[in-house]
Amino acid sequence: MKFTNKTISQLDNIIKSIMNTIKFTSKTTLKLNGVNYKGYNVGELPNSFGFLYNSDKESYGKSHWFNFKGLTFIEKTELPW
Repeated sequence: MKFTNKTISQLDNIIKSIMNTIKFTSKTTLKLNGVNYKGYNVGELPNSFGFLYNSDKESYGKSHWFNFKGLTFIEKTELPW
């Protein structure tokens, strides 16, 4: 199979669109594809972790997370005020 410059360029674009960029901003915070995440140890997870909606308190929980390097990362929510 012979690769041309056009084929190589197309493959590079596919690889770049698939790869995620991770940048650690501190020991427990990182930026993944431009979104800020905070890392927690198991015993330090917030009370809102692991549920969708609490009808008693009318509050939403954190239902999306990922584990990386021994920490559980949850998206940081910026307060509007």
